Amino acid sequence: MNLEIKVLWDQINRGIIKFRGIYSAWSKKHGISYNEMLVLYTIRDNHYCTQKQVCDSYLLPPQTMNHVFNKMCADGIIEISSKYGRGKEKAFVLTEYGKAYSAPFIDSLNKVEERAIELMGKDKIYSMTTLVQEFDYALGVALEEND
Repeated sequence: MNLEIKVLWDQINRGIIKFRGIYSAWSKKHGISYNEMLVLYTIRDNHYCTQKQVCDSYLLPPQTMNHVFNKMCADGIIEISSKYGRGKEKAFVLTEYGKAYSAPFIDSLNKVEERAIELMGKDKIYSMTTLVQEFDYALGVALEEND
């Protein structure tokens, strides 16, 4: 790999790590784990979530997320939803307590993300999203070809 490409690659990796780190720091500041935030984030976007959905979306181990889901259920934040479940795959929604509990986190996160979009502009966010998705695809193809 030539030096120019190596520098670009390092910048991409650092950017991704920092991006995730910002969400992790935000979660810690609000007294929840990063993985709990991902569950709340997914429910915010879809109104429900499954363990598989979160694991697949964020490339997390099922054992880790099983612990997070069990804890959130035990804490009364989420509950199984018969409406969204499919076969053996359990779907979870916020309980009434969970809605009240998560509202400050979700509101804060929404404001942070809206402000970030405001600072960058929708066009740049759209372009970045498209490029990251293309990059994910290309990297996946390249890794498969290398196996």
